[in-house]
Amino acid sequence: MSTHPELNSTSGVAPASEATANHQRDDMVWLLRQFADDVPGVLHAVLLSRDGLRLLDSDVDKDWADELSAALSGVASLASNITGPSHQKRPASQVVIERDDCLFFVQSAGRSAAFEDHPGNERGEVDTVLAVIAAPDADAGPVGFEMGRLVKKFAPYMQIPVRVGTGDESR
Repeated sequence: MSTHPELNSTSGVAPASEATANHQRDDMVWLLRQFADDVPGVLHAVLLSRDGLRLLDSDVDKDWADELSAALSGVASLASNITGPSHQKRPASQVVIERDDCLFFVQSAGRSAAFEDHPGNERGEVDTVLAVIAAPDADAGPVGFEMGRLVKKFAPYMQIPVRVGTGDESR
């Protein structure tokens, strides 16, 4: 038997869905690392589940990434549960926390089926949040813009819910 958990069938080949999920995660890790390397001022990026568990990161210390994931999922939750001037709760497009040692950016990244083994997996999907840590002097505008572009690059790995138009709810 292989020492690689992904090779758990008798043929030595991962089951198709598991192999696909592993490939998707590898691609997403590569995108996170490229983002952290290419965007000026970005130090680290972490993709976390909405329930606060680290899913992927750009070579961040795992203990710190776990701590960040727990804390920043709370920030995302708080932001989406604040009633705005329209007297409705709406998800925040992005949250920025400014500190003297860094900037934290938090943004919803969609629902993904690439994390089948995640404990918070619901119906084969996990809601995700992108967290970015940037230098304190990073230009927040370009970092936020590039985060949006990264989330769009994640789209092939995400499950997009079918949207129902206004007035079509009963169909």
